[in-house]
Order: sequence, then C-alpha cells, then structure tokens
Amino acid sequence: MKLVKDTDNKIIENSDVSDKEAEQAFRTILTWLGEDPNREGLLETPKRVMKAYKEYFGGYKVDPNKILDKTFGDVDGYDDMVIQKNISVQSHCEHHMAPIIGKAHVAYIPKERVVGLSKLARVVEVFSKRLQTQERLTMQVAKTLMESLDAKGVAVTIDSTHQCMTMRGIKKENATTVTNYYLGQFKNDLSYQNRYLRFISIPKD
Repeated sequence: MKLVKDTDNKIIENSDVSDKEAEQAFRTILTWLGEDPNREGLLETPKRVMKAYKEYFGGYKVDPNKILDKTFGDVDGYDDMVIQKNISVQSHCEHHMAPIIGKAHVAYIPKERVVGLSKLARVVEVFSKRLQTQERLTMQVAKTLMESLDAKGVAVTIDSTHQCMTMRGIKKENATTVTNYYLGQFKNDLSYQNRYLRFISIPKD
C-alpha cells in the first residue's frame, strides 16, 4: 500500500497499480468498445493513454501549499487586491471523466507579503489536474490561497464549459458554468467584491 492525497488533501491509502496494469485496463476498454487492440494503429494506444492520464491527473502528486512557500515582503506596504485574470483551466469532471475547459480569475488582498504571480496560476493548475467538480475546484483554490498566504481576503471565479453536457447527455454546446467563492474581506465587504467583479469583466483588447 502507498499513501496518496485525496481531493481535499487528506492522506488516504491506495493500492499500487503498475503502468503495465493500467495499460492492460485500457486494452480491455478498447476491446469493450468493439476494437481490436492488436491492430497496427492501436498497438501503442494503451501506453499513450496511460502516459496522457499521468499528465491529465498529475495534480494528485503535488502539494499546492508548497507552491506558495516563498513569499516577498519588500512591497512598500501594498495592501490592495492583486488580481490575475484569464488563467486557463483544463480539468476533468469526476462523474464522466469528460474535459472541463475554461478560465479562472483569482484575487487576494495581502496582509504583509505577496507571492510570485506565476504561483497563482500554478495553484489553479494543480487542483485542475485532478478529477473535479467545478464547485469544489473553486473552493479549493480559494481556501489554499487564504490559508497559505494568510491573506486578508481571497476571491476566485471559474467560467467553464463541461463536455459531459456539451458532447453527451443534454448536448447544450453553448452552455457555460460560472462559480464564485469569496473569503475574508471579499466576503464581508461588498465594495471589494464589486470592484473585483468589475475588474474581471473588463474586456480584453
């Protein structure tokens, strides 16, 4: 048995599964679909899919809190919101394992220290590379930033398309889903929340 983390960063036990076992599982699925996994075009497909899944779901192996370890205090007392817009989101829904494609907007109000801008996008990426619901993804990003940065407030918005409902099921290809989560001053002071919403709605040139 090995220790891994679930979607809420709680340590759980999980049996070891080798790459070869994963490849065999994909061969079984190909057969179930009615394909011949031994034909030339599919011989390497199980291995390719296994490698792709390692990339799609690499977020399970990364601790998002460690990404935020390094902060900077030489900001001359800056204490207004920091906003990063249009962070690409590429995730998979936990119900059908279908892609979730969209963008995230993240803001925080520093108390004494700020974090490198790339780290905000990295936290979004880590949680995105797990099986997700959009609601949970939004909250995980917000809570991690709030706790790790000891911020005065955090706001996170995700706007995305779920292919589990655009390519299958109800098949509403133009439907998008928007989720918001506010903590600290963004939750308690509507002036901060309203300013944030105005900033993220500014159209790109």
